Amino acid sequence: MPASHGDSCGWRQEGRRPSCGVCPGPLLDRDPHQASRPGNPPPCSPSVLLRSPLRGKALGCTEPAAGGGNGARRFGSQRVLVEPDPAAGVAVMKFKNPPVNSLSLELLTEFVISLEKLENDKTFRGVILSSDCPGVFSAGLDLTEMCGRNPAHYAEYWKAVQELWLRLYLSNLVLIAAISGACPAGGCLISLTCDYRVLADNPKCLIGLNETLLGIIAPFWFRDTLVNTIGHRAAERALQLGLLFPPAEALQVGMVDQVVPEDQVQSTALSVMAQWMAIPDHARQLTKNMMRKPTVDRLLKQRDTDIQNFVSFISRDSIQKSLQMYLEKLKQKKG
Repeated sequence: MPASHGDSCGWRQEGRRPSCGVCPGPLLDRDPHQASRPGNPPPCSPSVLLRSPLRGKALGCTEPAAGGGNGARRFGSQRVLVEPDPAAGVAVMKFKNPPVNSLSLELLTEFVISLEKLENDKTFRGVILSSDCPGVFSAGLDLTEMCGRNPAHYAEYWKAVQELWLRLYLSNLVLIAAISGACPAGGCLISLTCDYRVLADNPKCLIGLNETLLGIIAPFWFRDTLVNTIGHRAAERALQLGLLFPPAEALQVGMVDQVVPEDQVQSTALSVMAQWMAIPDHARQLTKNMMRKPTVDRLLKQRDTDIQNFVSFISRDSIQKSLQMYLEKLKQKKG
């Protein structure tokens, strides 16, 4: 799949909603750090931060989850599936926005609401993030959210992107990414917010922040997340060249923690989850907060400038023309 690009960040896709990871944007109105103390309500409530109404299906129960204990039932929404296992204290959250799990405003909103539901339920201590779409984890941001819209929409969209990052990066839950498909740009960012990443040993499972391939600069909080994961020099090289790493190289550089056969990704994630959950929650949560809080603080302190920069950037005639041309090429390929 990945070749040049299918979004404005070097990802080629065959779908109706191209995706990308672009630069800076809007921000949150509350400090997410309060959730680092056990017992506190989760920060950044979607009802406060995401000001547009949920445009997808309402959250609710569906069919019983495969393997879910104690009669657990799947819940979620049109674009996010949650398979809970209360007996194990673990839930699997799957992106299901075919064909490539583009991060639309609807998906971002629904995901945060589903995650908040799990964070509010003390039954759950860990979440495995995966995909319901074959061959892809997530292709990244949805270009149609950033093309031909008004500044208010751009601000709203980027606010939702940041809300997702802030929610995931400081979540009290153990988060493990089970990656069985391509994971460029915004998809890569989501995986980097997790505590552990398991990648399928498949040459098509490329992962990286490849924004520069289209002349786009990754926002500073994308950069900081990558630096925190693989180190400054490796991150500098990866960001400048827009590298997409195959599994072996991703493991070597530290982009992922484990590479396993494709049919063992989920079972490996569950096994690793058990190791992380063996640690007392309060000690693990406070340590995670200590390590990640400075990165989050940098975003929170610059939120006003960040949103202005993003709206200004994406509204440029040259950027809009570039996005329109790319979207038109995708339509022609499908035609």
